[in-house]
Amino acid sequence: MVVAEKKYTLDEYLTREARSLQKHEFYNGKIVRMAGAKARHNQIAANLTGALKYALRPLPRKFIVYNSDQKVYIESENVGVYPDALVVCEEPQFWQGREDLIVNPLLVIEVLSRSTASFDKSGKFLLYEQLPSFQEYVLVEQNYPRVESWFRTTEHSWDKTVQGDIDGLIALRSVGVSIPLSEIYEHVAFVKP
Repeated sequence: MVVAEKKYTLDEYLTREARSLQKHEFYNGKIVRMAGAKARHNQIAANLTGALKYALRPLPRKFIVYNSDQKVYIESENVGVYPDALVVCEEPQFWQGREDLIVNPLLVIEVLSRSTASFDKSGKFLLYEQLPSFQEYVLVEQNYPRVESWFRTTEHSWDKTVQGDIDGLIALRSVGVSIPLSEIYEHVAFVKP
């Protein structure tokens, strides 16, 4: 006999998540516990958030940078996920006024790990793509210097840029700045092959 997995409503998920000590993502009724991030992953995510804030501050347009504690909600798919960093242009829009669910990210960044890389590169990208505001997806390797950016050129077309030189820059076209890889990977010890 097969026992059906319990399906949760978004409200049930949000209530449980508010009380939880761990983070969970929500996939149309299914609650999935996130793997705990290790020091290298956390350092890269913190470096990215700091580098983005520093690079975006002098620009004439207002950009708001969020860290990995901010959920993004994709209403068309009934999905709530935690990217490692995200940027909103001008003002955040919250689903039904809930400040825990942003619906208008411009730029989303994921730091890849062994357990999430495959889904981050395909499944999550397809989910984020449903958001009209979403213009750029940045994937950051944590074991060696490599950053790739996917920039939306038309509704269903994306332009890929890859930078693997620690002394190089990655251009973030959605916000009009470039970030040095040396800042993204500052104080990060790479894994030797």
